[in-house]
Amino acid sequence: MALKLSAQDAQFADAFAALIAKSREAKANVDGVVSDVLAQVKKRGDAAVVEYSQRFDRIALTPATLAFSKAEIDGAAAQCDVKTLAALKEAAERIRSYHERQLPKDDFYTDSSGVGLGWRWTAVSSAGLYVPGGTAALFSSVLMNAIPAKVAGVERLVVTMPTPEGKTNPLTLAACAVAGVDEVYRVGGAQAVGMLAYGTNTVRAVDKIVGPGNAYVASAKRQVFGVVGIDMIAGPSEVTVVSDNLSDPMWIAADLLAQAEHDASSQSVLITDDAAFADKVMAAVETLLTKLPRRETAAKSWADNGAVIVVRALADAAALVNRIAPEHLELAVADPHGLAKSIKHAGAIFLGRNTPEAVGDYSAGPSHVLPTSGSARFSSGLGVIDFLKRTSLIDCGTMGLAAIGPGALAMAEAEVLDAHALSVSLRLNSRST
Repeated sequence: MALKLSAQDAQFADAFAALIAKSREAKANVDGVVSDVLAQVKKRGDAAVVEYSQRFDRIALTPATLAFSKAEIDGAAAQCDVKTLAALKEAAERIRSYHERQLPKDDFYTDSSGVGLGWRWTAVSSAGLYVPGGTAALFSSVLMNAIPAKVAGVERLVVTMPTPEGKTNPLTLAACAVAGVDEVYRVGGAQAVGMLAYGTNTVRAVDKIVGPGNAYVASAKRQVFGVVGIDMIAGPSEVTVVSDNLSDPMWIAADLLAQAEHDASSQSVLITDDAAFADKVMAAVETLLTKLPRRETAAKSWADNGAVIVVRALADAAALVNRIAPEHLELAVADPHGLAKSIKHAGAIFLGRNTPEAVGDYSAGPSHVLPTSGSARFSSGLGVIDFLKRTSLIDCGTMGLAAIGPGALAMAEAEVLDAHALSVSLRLNSRST
């Protein structure tokens, strides 16, 4: 049974703080193993990738078979359910349309000193997308990562994914084709991250690596950061639902379980102002658990990490939400837009009773790659910006340098950086002679 808290209890502050502080991530120390794998991939390239794929995924590969062929990728659609494939394509168009609106604009202007200033945006040349092969086939993740990259203008987009014993979900390959992925490799784990970061004789290195993975993949991304860019280190999935007593308890229960079924370490939290409604939702959760194929995973998540919090008034929920800073936030209340104005920290906000988080996982439009474990306090979900770089533009000209050069010269002299000062003063003196 999930934890139940009342904001009216004397011990609530401590209990709530403990809920936030509780780590849901596995504590396995894999950094050493991952470091060895990365070192071997960097040193031996294809040979190490082949060796680790055989050891961990039980698949015999050669450099020539690391990549899926174009025929395999193009032919995957024929193996997919027609209805599902149509839904995938519809989702892809919605994701593309949403992210096209995120494209920033270049700018260049002349300020009052006559100095030309501005910036321009350029895409990274190549990006690697890791697609996990976990307990659920998340082919939607391909769309959510790849399409923002393509909209940004990434020229070369590479997907790598584990294929244990050679098994592949054709929908994942179909999603690669729909999203415009350029290369797809049947490699997973830390060796895949090393392959993308360092390159091999067969696979050219990329500039940035995105996408979620297990503890080994997360550790590998941490360790190669600096050699390449990364998006984030994703933790267990999570949702916070704020609901009044006018919502259908069964709907809310289903929303909570939609996160719980991801993984036993996922977290689902309900905040409501009605204790009787809270009890109805908890009862509905137990009813629905008996019907879910993934009931074992969902039940463990709900029992270990779930929470139901009863507040005095819904207005009090905003402060709690901001402390949780959830990956997903549902506002199933009469005035969701009004309540949303008080929310500062959330990866994505789902407004109204008819906007379940699940639509955000698939067909709403925004990327479902979102900050977890409270990192919504300082970061955003994956978007076009993650694949772009901003370059500053400065054009002084003679008049501009005359206006701002003396100030730069004074500061350089104060920092005792003589060459800095000289590079400015030579130009200022040249103008005066």
